[in-house]
Amino acid sequence: MNYNDLEVLAPAGDEERLNAALNFGADAVYLAKTEFGMRAGPKNFDDEGLRRAVEKCHAKGVKVHLTCNTLPRNEEIEHFEEFIRQAADCGINAAIVADLGLMSLIKKYVPSLDIHMSTQTGIVNYVTANELYNMGAKRVVLARELSLDEIVEIRAKTPKELEIETFVHGAMCVSFSGRCLISSYLVNRDANRGQCAQPCRWGYHLMEETRPGQYFPVFEDEKGTYILNSKDMCLIDHIDKLAKAGITSFKIEGRAKSAYYVSVITNAYRRAVDLFKADPDNYSLPEDLRNEVFKVSHRDYCTGFYFGHPSECRQYYVDSGYIRNYDVCAVVERCDKDRIYCIQRNKFTNGDTLEILAPGKDYITVTASDLRNEDGEAIEDTRHAAMHFSMSNPCGTEFPPETIIRKNVM
Repeated sequence: MNYNDLEVLAPAGDEERLNAALNFGADAVYLAKTEFGMRAGPKNFDDEGLRRAVEKCHAKGVKVHLTCNTLPRNEEIEHFEEFIRQAADCGINAAIVADLGLMSLIKKYVPSLDIHMSTQTGIVNYVTANELYNMGAKRVVLARELSLDEIVEIRAKTPKELEIETFVHGAMCVSFSGRCLISSYLVNRDANRGQCAQPCRWGYHLMEETRPGQYFPVFEDEKGTYILNSKDMCLIDHIDKLAKAGITSFKIEGRAKSAYYVSVITNAYRRAVDLFKADPDNYSLPEDLRNEVFKVSHRDYCTGFYFGHPSECRQYYVDSGYIRNYDVCAVVERCDKDRIYCIQRNKFTNGDTLEILAPGKDYITVTASDLRNEDGEAIEDTRHAAMHFSMSNPCGTEFPPETIIRKNVM
């Protein structure tokens, strides 16, 4: 089997996250314009921003997949022709769609543009995958509810030209393939049009009608009240199994996550995929690399439905908060063998133990020393937001721009 075409697909909610994905090794990014995308919260990209983003990506050999995966209403359809023509003119490589009507309009207006069918389409069998291929889909993003064995069968019973993409990391939606009505029902924010308020993460109580104001917790097996709160997905331990199942693209969820998250998770999967490609028969994930996924803000991890129904391990009942063990202290601007020049992100002090994470590399542990402000004056800490400063380079390595300096805060 040829694994050279394996793709690490990273999220890009805005220009900062796009730069993170590019710097830390994405083969492709998925992003949205300000309309028709399933994440209305991030800044996303206007017409000129999209053009710059595509130029930047293509200069690095990175593909751009544009999300058009909302379920649009009648009044939105008349705007789609201009939307997709402008996007195609910017040079995007593919459009991600969930709606068959939008699929037909893309084939009508820009027939040369590759079409990827979104996970919102709910593709769970090879018949549907084949029919979408016959209709013009280049790729299918399979439903998250499938097991690895089911994916293997879909791969075996579909044309080899049809690419298969699956999510491998990030937040899990409690609904089927991301189609949820809870947000619309409770707060009139339509999750299927990019406006989800994430009510599945809320804590719920019962109130008896004759006792207004008295709230009773909802328990499930006495584990807590967050009955809809899914754990995050993490497949970093199973890259070899996914590749051998015939999955083409490994998709990282997180257009609304931080640039630090995009950097660290993209870097981890990039390195894991490269290690696998270098020696598929003897692949083994180093422990330090596995631990990288725990150094971003995350919920408890699980493997979703890949290895059977998750049952008891799927939900997290304690709260809806994130586990956060590390802070980004600074981002490198430039470097020489003696000093590292940075922009501050969080305060740290002379003598603190730091980790320096450069793209494609293992992190290096150093002790902060000889901190100086941008005027070269000695300082004890980096207390001013976004300040420019420098520190001694104890290892003599010339770290590239955008290298991350972080600190364990636990």
